[in-house]
Amino acid sequence: MNYKMMGKFLSQILIVEAGFMVPALLISLYTGSRAAVYGFGLSILITAGVGALMYYFCRNSTRRFFAREGMVCVAGSWIAISFFGCLPFVFSREIPNFVDALFEIVSGFTTTGSSILGDVEALSPGIMYWRSFSHWLGGMGVLVFLLALSPNGERGKGYTMHLLRAESPGPNVNKLVPKMRTTARILYVIYMVLTFINFLFLLLGKMPVFDAVCTAFGTAGTGGFGIRNDSIAGYSPYIQNVCTVFMFLFGINFSCYYLLLVRHVKEVLKDQELRLYIIIFVVSILLITFNVRGLYGSWEETIRHAAFQVSSIMTTTGFASTDFDLWPGFSKALLLCLMFVGACAGSTAGGLKMGRLLLILKNLRRNIRRILSPQRVEVVRMNGNRIGEDVLNNTNTYLAAYGVILVGSFLLISIDGLSMTTNVSAVAACFNNIGPGFDVVGPTCNFSVYSWFSKLVLIFDMLAGKGNAVFSLYNDIGDYFWNLIQFIVTKVPESKVVYLMMHEDKDDSGDVKPKTIGKLLDEKVCVEGMFTIVLRCIEESGKHLFVTQASQGAVSKSPIGMFDSLTIDNDLAAVDKIIRDYYELGGADNAETK
Repeated sequence: MNYKMMGKFLSQILIVEAGFMVPALLISLYTGSRAAVYGFGLSILITAGVGALMYYFCRNSTRRFFAREGMVCVAGSWIAISFFGCLPFVFSREIPNFVDALFEIVSGFTTTGSSILGDVEALSPGIMYWRSFSHWLGGMGVLVFLLALSPNGERGKGYTMHLLRAESPGPNVNKLVPKMRTTARILYVIYMVLTFINFLFLLLGKMPVFDAVCTAFGTAGTGGFGIRNDSIAGYSPYIQNVCTVFMFLFGINFSCYYLLLVRHVKEVLKDQELRLYIIIFVVSILLITFNVRGLYGSWEETIRHAAFQVSSIMTTTGFASTDFDLWPGFSKALLLCLMFVGACAGSTAGGLKMGRLLLILKNLRRNIRRILSPQRVEVVRMNGNRIGEDVLNNTNTYLAAYGVILVGSFLLISIDGLSMTTNVSAVAACFNNIGPGFDVVGPTCNFSVYSWFSKLVLIFDMLAGKGNAVFSLYNDIGDYFWNLIQFIVTKVPESKVVYLMMHEDKDDSGDVKPKTIGKLLDEKVCVEGMFTIVLRCIEESGKHLFVTQASQGAVSKSPIGMFDSLTIDNDLAAVDKIIRDYYELGGADNAETK
């Protein structure tokens, strides 16, 4: 583990976070909120000071950075920004209890929107701004922001990929552009443009500038922190409709927007996940509209509230235009289901995601057909691409972990003695980054009723729900490596010889194998099995050698008769000549070697 490199990144994260507190400090100065000025001033000094100190001790770190470091770095950054981000709440005494303050800021950064505050409007403007801005920053991810600004992304030898893949809740980064830094910038440009357009539409509805900024932050990050006690209910129907539309838009995979920008409209229209998202969205609105039609004075009002709440819950935003806890049981049950479903993969929304749901449904259909026709051979495809068995297995594993966390959290918070409806919806709302639940934690209530222990459990759920993007990273890397090997086998001309150089490591049984990022990848990919020739580098008596066959529990192999001894000189040019002569590929002078 490259601890210095991880420390350097965490230090940069803290410095960036301190910089983001400055606008909140300026707002507090402008509005004359002395307690908030003190809170932000002290928090900035502490956060920036700790960041600068960490940077000083880790400044000479190497660039050796792998997926494991990337995931640890992402997890550490979420914990760090949450710990230091809650300090303004504590120091200003507006949320004096540390656990409550931590709950509030974690809810902000993870774009959950659950709150322990009974009177939001009592907060000072600076604190309210920082609370809402945490949604916007957490929506796309603070590390993605850092990578977007980084001037040295091209020299990272892969570390940008590992960080972006682990951090980004946005699109599959490999679908955009080759350079990860450029991809991060594209993501944030799209994100900022959509946020600004949302802000302009809110202003057109005569929403105050401060309200529009905070609401746009909450909508873009699909967070849901309102700046009024009634959330969005007190605003005009126009503003509610604007929020409905933009919540829906931020629930779409950002890669679709990129494809639209490069005029690949047909690919967007053929996207199966987007189609499923739209179908569930429309059908849910229609069902709820007919179920609650007697509660409102007109069809317009009924449709508006139904569409708003479906958009809010499905995209895990958590805004409320009405008290949906008063709706009939069917509508509440449907909203609860939408909490788990979520929006599209690659959006700022949380939840299970449409992509996973689609894979689950396709795999279910395939398994049913296999039962009916055991000899049937069928593969799962999504958008015309074959889905590997490892991806399907990973989805099933994710579901298992998803269920274990939900059940475990439900049992733990049940100690407080609240109703089953309250506890189930609270866990679902926090783990899926929704915001409000039902009953005691409904849209007109808050999470202050829970004990400090239950709040810590729910904090874990919020962080786990936001961090589920890293869950499939190992399988993704394994899939990419497999595709690379298949490309070499099928596309590379026979005149080229491809060499892969790797470090070695000992497994639990003491056998020496090529080093990967861990056991999870080893379960998916056998690196040495993908190559015809595996030579191990050793040193004997001060001389560097290649081992040509397996010996002493170490992986090495070569065709019989290719090499005349177990060990040969560590001379790659000589090895290349032997390989070419053996396979009759022609002279090395006239061929290409990779």
